[in-house]
Amino acid sequence: MTLSDAEVARYARHIVLKEIGGAGQRKLRGATVAVVGAGGIGSPAIQYLAAAGIGTLILIDDDVVDLSNLQRQTLFGEDDIGSAKVAAARAAVRRLNPGVSVSALTTRIDTHNAQNLLASADVVLDGCDNFATRLAVADAAFALRIPLVSAAVGQFEGQLAVYRGWEADKPCYRCLVGADPDRAEANCAEAGVMGAMTGVMGSLAALETIRAIVPFGDDPAGKLLLADALAFRFRTITVPKDPGCLCCG
Repeated sequence: MTLSDAEVARYARHIVLKEIGGAGQRKLRGATVAVVGAGGIGSPAIQYLAAAGIGTLILIDDDVVDLSNLQRQTLFGEDDIGSAKVAAARAAVRRLNPGVSVSALTTRIDTHNAQNLLASADVVLDGCDNFATRLAVADAAFALRIPLVSAAVGQFEGQLAVYRGWEADKPCYRCLVGADPDRAEANCAEAGVMGAMTGVMGSLAALETIRAIVPFGDDPAGKLLLADALAFRFRTITVPKDPGCLCCG
């Protein structure tokens, strides 16, 4: 696989990075990334993955664009209200980078279909908004041995982690959260969310997805990044592998 002259010009700022280079950019072009959730986290993640030249994006979301989404979901405008989010996101990607192939799945991912929907991905980026779906996605990624980039935002806080729980020294998502899908959760409508915070975490999720395809720097798997906009603080904690974990223990 070679890069065209236009691609060399488009991705020049990647190619000059010794950690990426032409070989890394070709890996990005050959990669398939599944993005679960085209909302607050998914919007910036999709934009940066498309701009980075990921060859194929699989977008999974069964929701439609609402006026209240526009405060943080930067892929969309007022003309998109009422449209399926993945269809509007596909149109936005085509405007941004026609060289990226997009599969738009207006589907709710769950325990029954997750493995089939994610099987062709090289990396899964999960930015969905409920715990039951996150568990279904995490379990499927673990079973398929696909790196999982998981991001979440609430009010002024965010968290991000990369999971490869099939490796002997790395935790899975359940090592962090346990197994209770019925835990009480406050959604954005009830608790509120700082729009720009979703941009921060979605961009970082895109960064870690790219790192999973073209490794550079330190391996983030086994660590949890916590962001607190109120305290203007980022911190990282280690997530140990749980020997009693029902998924990977």
